[in-house]
Amino acid sequence: MKNHLKALRADRGWSQAALAEMLDVSRQTVISIENGKYDPSLPLAFKIARAFGMPIEEIFDDTP
Repeated sequence: MKNHLKALRADRGWSQAALAEMLDVSRQTVISIENGKYDPSLPLAFKIARAFGMPIEEIFDDTP
């Protein structure tokens, strides 16, 4: 699944470590999501959306 996490995080000046702490996950998890190697669980996707104050659909793109 494609996502805009890296760009959104950079726009806010957040480090991967800072975002990981906000989401209560490891920095490696953030890296894996940003690189498209890991799709977050639904609860984690909601946490990410809340952290950015955006709908999930604006962060994650599920089109093939």
